[in-house]
Amino acid sequence: MRSIGLTGGIASGKSTVVQQLQELGAATIDADLLGHQTYEPGTETFRQVIEAFGEDLVAEDGTIDRSKLGPKVFGHPDGMKRLTDIVWPGIRALAEAELERLRSAGTEVAVLEAAVMIEAGWQDLVDEVWVVAVSRDTARERLMARNNLSAEQADQRIESQITNDERLKHADVLISNDCSMDAARSRVDRAWSAMHQSLRT
Repeated sequence: MRSIGLTGGIASGKSTVVQQLQELGAATIDADLLGHQTYEPGTETFRQVIEAFGEDLVAEDGTIDRSKLGPKVFGHPDGMKRLTDIVWPGIRALAEAELERLRSAGTEVAVLEAAVMIEAGWQDLVDEVWVVAVSRDTARERLMARNNLSAEQADQRIESQITNDERLKHADVLISNDCSMDAARSRVDRAWSAMHQSLRT
C-alpha cells in the first residue's frame, strides 16, 4: 500500500483535493474526524480537556462544545499547545490503526488528511507528504466568506498555524490551489499519475 499524508493551511482546499483523490480510487482517513472521536464523552481525552479548559465547555448533550473551546486556544499559543498535547497522541493512535486496517484489507492507496501533520510530526506514518497551499490573501477571503469571520478573526486563525514555507520543507508534492478549479484538478491528476509511475519503476 502507498500512503499519502495530505496537509495544508486553513481554507487551502484540502477537502476538494481529498474528494478528487477518492474519485481516483484512494481510501481516505480524516484526522479531524478522528479528533472528534477522541473528544467523545467518557474518553481520557474528554476528561483531560475539561480538566484543562473548564466545565463550561460541556454542552447540554454532554459533549464538548468546540465553539466555546476555539476562543480559548486560537491566538493563545500556550492554550493551543496544552490542547494539542492532550489530543494529538490519541489522533495518531487512531490513524495508525486505520492505516493498518486498510493495509491488511489490500488497499492500494490510502490518504491521511491532517491539517497539523507537520506540527504533530506524523510524516513518519506515510510514504509521502502532499501539501495544498494558497496565498494568505486567498485564505483570508475564503475564511471570511465561509465562516462569516472578520478579517481580524480570519488572520487570527491563519496565524495560529505554521506557514506554507514551513510546510513545504517537508513536501514531496506541492498542489498550489490559488488557481481555477479545473487547473487545481489537473495538478492533482498529474501528481497522482506521477506517484503511480514511480510505483511501477
